[in-house]
Amino acid sequence: MHIAIAGNIGSGKTTLTDNLAKHYGWTPNYEDASENPYLNDFYDDMPRWAFNLQVYFLHGRLRKILDIKNSGKDIVQDRTIYEDAYIFAENLYEMNLMSERDFKNYLDIFEFTTSLLEPPDLLIYLKAGVPTLLKQIKKRGRQYELSISPDYLNKLNEKYDAWSKTYTSGKILTVDIDELNFLNTQEDLYKVTKLIDKELNIK
Repeated sequence: MHIAIAGNIGSGKTTLTDNLAKHYGWTPNYEDASENPYLNDFYDDMPRWAFNLQVYFLHGRLRKILDIKNSGKDIVQDRTIYEDAYIFAENLYEMNLMSERDFKNYLDIFEFTTSLLEPPDLLIYLKAGVPTLLKQIKKRGRQYELSISPDYLNKLNEKYDAWSKTYTSGKILTVDIDELNFLNTQEDLYKVTKLIDKELNIK
């Protein structure tokens, strides 16, 4: 079984991955923390390196999915391949940091790649308002995240909401963490697991 968790910065993807892994006995799969060889170049010259950066992310995400499918294990994955394209690459394009030619080329590669893959058995979208995201970002205290603006988070939220409404590759469960704050209460985490049980027919 492959469960994938999507959501904006600070929405609680890693926390939910940890909790579901413990609750169900699934194997957690996290974002690759190894050094990205394009990241420094990208921050020095974003329009020049945006395409290269996104292709590198896409390649890494593809390898992860193939590893998940070949593992024979029940996996819960922190972040999805879809977010790379429909949230972050699209945002770079709209900010004029990726050319139209490069963006179309990237999408062609992405769409061909994902057409060959099986979607997750369940995709969980963690939806959160900007005040909640900012609170969580401040709480975890990652220095490089503290300068993220509310406007940027709001723009990403708009993209996440639009994408989640058009996702048709498989089952999707939207969890509004403004209403079900599993990050802070066990009762709300229990409610989230009950929703997952229903989607996956777990008794």
